[in-house]
Amino acid sequence: MEEEFYKTPEGNWSAPLPLRQHRPRLENNRDQVFKRTENLVKSLQRNHVKQRQFCDFMQGMFDKQHAELAPSLESGEECRYLPIFPVYHPKKPGKIRVVFDSSAKYNGYSLNDVLLTGPDVTNSLVGVLLKFRKEKVAITADVEKMFFNFNVHRQYRNLLRFIWFKDNDHTKDLIDYRMRVHVFGNSPSPAVATIGLRKSACNHADQSLCDEVCDFVKNHFYVDDGLISSVDAQSAVNLMKKTQRRLKQEGNLNLLKISSNNADVLGSFSPEDLAKDLNAMDFDTSTANVQRSLGLYWEVKSDTFQYKVCCEEKPSTKRGILSTVNSVFDPLGFVAPVLLGGRLILRNIIQTGKIDWDEPIPDHIESEWTSWRKSLKDSQGLAIPTKRIPTLAYWQVQGKNYTYSRMLLRKPSEQ
Repeated sequence: MEEEFYKTPEGNWSAPLPLRQHRPRLENNRDQVFKRTENLVKSLQRNHVKQRQFCDFMQGMFDKQHAELAPSLESGEECRYLPIFPVYHPKKPGKIRVVFDSSAKYNGYSLNDVLLTGPDVTNSLVGVLLKFRKEKVAITADVEKMFFNFNVHRQYRNLLRFIWFKDNDHTKDLIDYRMRVHVFGNSPSPAVATIGLRKSACNHADQSLCDEVCDFVKNHFYVDDGLISSVDAQSAVNLMKKTQRRLKQEGNLNLLKISSNNADVLGSFSPEDLAKDLNAMDFDTSTANVQRSLGLYWEVKSDTFQYKVCCEEKPSTKRGILSTVNSVFDPLGFVAPVLLGGRLILRNIIQTGKIDWDEPIPDHIESEWTSWRKSLKDSQGLAIPTKRIPTLAYWQVQGKNYTYSRMLLRKPSEQ
């Protein structure tokens, strides 16, 4: 990466596929992937909504020149075709993402088997969130289509071939394409994208030239999400605008989906830059606006983290209990007291060593489990005080949700 990462004439960063030095040669697997694509097409034809969303995603990819028609292969030229498939984010219904299956094996090997993963250069999730809670004015942003912003050197693109309809028209023939950018599914893509993002913000050989933008991108980003807090609104606005300009100028990266707990901050950006359904006027109404920040629900107006309990009925089995207990994403441990009862029940089941994952649990444990699960749905059954606890945050019980203030420290006048 240090030797071959360079900037294209268009202003984008380009990186190689980091192939292992001693590796098997990949064989042409077009027939295998063609059959998988035909099965994908049949599946999409049974769901016209998914078919339209899939084609819209592919059209956006073609419009932005993330993919190109694949040239004819030379005799004996190494290549690899990647199956494609759609995925939905469970928290973002209606938004589809097309994933390239780089782990699909052919004759014993996949593309990921011959790629180096690269160093883990991603910041600590807990560290980013704790620093996000440090100051009074919080602001977040997201890099648009992170992986697709970084080109793949031309000599590696035949390892990223795929099959799709000509002109993205499902009435035409399936033909060969190849990706021009790093894809979601390749094991080195997270490291490549993080390195490229940092080069766009801080490509200084002399560390003394680093500034607040360098620090923000290096230490306050988790992959494509940037979260930071400032002492006042103007400082937050200045930092975010400087970061936007530099990422655009130095890497053609768009920093969008801005959200904040401060109306003055939101009013300093155009509506196109803000997160969906968020604007400064929201602070003049009583309507709550919940944004997702690294998997957490952040209600920006009250400046609180909210935790939603899974109310879906799960079978009273070891697998069902594990699914319910783990349904609450809590990297900071704020709701550990609530989840502790369920975890103790699960521990007792595991310690018996006699209950399989899908076997019904004994009656005496099931009654305890049912009582604890009911307490999650009924706020009156929770023994949680609405006051500060040793972490210097506080609880608020609101029906089936739990709320924490974002602030780590508050002056007495602010409590």
